[in-house]
Amino acid sequence: MNDQSESTGGGHPSVEHINGREVDNELADHSLNFRPAEMLQRSTRERADRLQIRSLLSNGQELGMENGNNEFMTVFSHELRNSLGAIGSAARVLRMDTSADPSAVKARMLIERQVGHMTRLVEDLLDVSRVRSGQLRLQCQRIDLRVLAAHAAQTVEFTMEQRHHRMTTSFPDAPVWLQADPARLEQVFVNLLLNAAKYTDAGGDVELFVEQEEVEAIVRIRDSGIGIATEVLPRVFGLFVQADPSSGRTEAGLGIGLALVRSLVERHGGRVTAASAGTGHGSEFTVRLPRS
Repeated sequence: MNDQSESTGGGHPSVEHINGREVDNELADHSLNFRPAEMLQRSTRERADRLQIRSLLSNGQELGMENGNNEFMTVFSHELRNSLGAIGSAARVLRMDTSADPSAVKARMLIERQVGHMTRLVEDLLDVSRVRSGQLRLQCQRIDLRVLAAHAAQTVEFTMEQRHHRMTTSFPDAPVWLQADPARLEQVFVNLLLNAAKYTDAGGDVELFVEQEEVEAIVRIRDSGIGIATEVLPRVFGLFVQADPSSGRTEAGLGIGLALVRSLVERHGGRVTAASAGTGHGSEFTVRLPRS
């Protein structure tokens, strides 16, 4: 339910026929370098790799996330980040070529979007590892929660417009004071808002409320999206848990964002909960934080 992959847009990709099969033009030149037997072997190996990756993700806690040994995830994330940095730099060099034809420009933009998306995933994974290992240090200060929530709403405004969502906000008239790390807490609200956008169809509603009680400040993020299945709801904040992996949504991601949200909220002495009437009935996430 976390984290998001963007489509390229601009219509359907063209295809070529290789050995009687339709192959995306992006893959056609590469595939022609393989004889049929090699292609079959390669396809079988790729399917096995995908199954192995799924197994690793579904058993992510067994890789050390639960017992505090985060070395694997940390090293893995750093290696990915280094590679993504190199790819991103190459894409920026390509941007300098003003004579590139439209197809090359489109390919470069696709690379930049996907590198940006994957970099955010890696950073979230690193943050989860840092929190669970106690390496993340909060830089707390006295802040007005209304200002922080407004910043988060501005951050996701472009995404909401792209997806044709109606986003509304409601804040108290008086300041809502907290002792918190503004960057990390804004990260919480941005993740929750992007999550709401991701699982809400075009033209849907996303609402952001800031409230305060005697000892707690409250942020509610409500959407009119696909909702959360009853059997998933109790474990929705688990690492690598997806709300509806069978929904066919390519932006479902790895299930890191909500795990990070919970970890950061708990580091602030708060708690986060999820509620939904079930599939097709939207969802609501509530963050409760101690007031200063």
